[in-house]
Amino acid sequence: MQKIRIIASAFLLAGWQSCAIAQQILNLDSCRALALRNNKQLAVSHLKQEVAADTRKALRTKYLPKMDAVGGYELVSKEISLLNNDQKSALNNLGTNMMTKAGSGISTTLTEMAQKGLISPEEAQNIGQKFTALSAPIAEALNGAGTDIRRAFRTNNRNMFGAAIIVRQPVYMGGAITAANNIADITEELAANSTNNTIQNTLYSIDQAYWMVVSLHQKNKLAKSFLSLVQKLDSDVQKMINEGVATRADGLKVSVKVNEAEMKVTQAEDGLALSKMLLCQLCGLPLASNITLADEDKDIQPIAIAPFSGNVNTAWENRSELKMLQNTADISKENTKLVRSLYLPQVAITGGYLVTNPNVYNGFEHKFGGVWNIGIMIRMPIWNWQEGTYKIRASKTATQIANMELNEARELIELQVNQNQFKVKEANKKLAMATKNVEKAEENLRCANLGFAEGVMQTTDVMAAQTAWMDAQTQKIEAEIDVRLTQLGLQKALGVIN
Repeated sequence: MQKIRIIASAFLLAGWQSCAIAQQILNLDSCRALALRNNKQLAVSHLKQEVAADTRKALRTKYLPKMDAVGGYELVSKEISLLNNDQKSALNNLGTNMMTKAGSGISTTLTEMAQKGLISPEEAQNIGQKFTALSAPIAEALNGAGTDIRRAFRTNNRNMFGAAIIVRQPVYMGGAITAANNIADITEELAANSTNNTIQNTLYSIDQAYWMVVSLHQKNKLAKSFLSLVQKLDSDVQKMINEGVATRADGLKVSVKVNEAEMKVTQAEDGLALSKMLLCQLCGLPLASNITLADEDKDIQPIAIAPFSGNVNTAWENRSELKMLQNTADISKENTKLVRSLYLPQVAITGGYLVTNPNVYNGFEHKFGGVWNIGIMIRMPIWNWQEGTYKIRASKTATQIANMELNEARELIELQVNQNQFKVKEANKKLAMATKNVEKAEENLRCANLGFAEGVMQTTDVMAAQTAWMDAQTQKIEAEIDVRLTQLGLQKALGVIN
């Protein structure tokens, strides 16, 4: 038995929790919070802000020196040769060639000396034989030395390796870096203004949907009240028909009115269900969510902004659209500076360390060898057929267009503010008139019911009074919502939706 009680308690608790989850009571603030949390476009705007912030941080690094490491390997089909083929051959046969020339010269000299009688032919022949015996090792030694020289001149660079560390520091880039950073700052501000604009539009849409649900709920209650009145009249008329004091035609007229009232209830319920679906969609909830609004059964009260202190200057200061257009104009100005910088002198300092294999700094030795370097690079445009002039002129024209669009938007917003102020005044007047009409319609309905009970009024008079009461109540509900929405529209026009 104890286990059964525990299981039953668990089921009851689970059922209570499911009912609490199924039935959601939302007020305006909670609907706004849900909409801001679940709005996809707002999430995109926040991501764009992050992109703009990262872009700004990236452009700040343009002021700082950059360091790169590069390396490579290359295999070529032929190596670089510092000597031509004749020079190589001459070095390979350096001793042979020298001793051949020397032997020819000595032989000629000995022959001439023998002919002149300076030495005997036997002595000349003996000297020649001794020179021939000595020339062979000398030629071999010189040939070896020539070969070593030829090999020393060989680059052997078919397999080439290279690596370098390069440092670059911009000194003056024509103002391009400053302009790019200014554009990044303005772009980040533009993204923030775009996010604020999305927030304003989201709050405006959610407020409209919220109060539309409240309005339709009030109309649904009114339609049911009207149906109750008509059904009571139908019941009274049926009793009178049974008593013989009313005709069947009177009963048919009232029955038609009952059917019309039932149709109005159905239309009000359908409209209420659709408006709740729209509100759920804006809040990021499932469309079939069972929601109840905190203001459904309360009297609709206007926003406490009487009199509203805002004016067109408030709109110019707060409207995100104007701020975004101003950002666009500022970006266009900086873009002109960026274009101009392409045609101004640019100065940068470079430095680094380079290593190669073969080592070109030590006779193409097959080891890595390197060298430090530092330099300055200057780029000066001289002639470009006025390309820069045309581009700068086009950029300035784009700035003029942006300023003209900004001025036009200011005029349109001023007109929008004035229109909404007139709408607020008109809505307040309609509400005052609707309130008086309700009082008169209620009195008229009371008199009609009293006269019908006394038998001095017809059923058509009562039905007319009921219809007038229904219309007056409907106009009052619409006027109350209109006051709320027109004040909301004025807040949006002024850019002060909280």
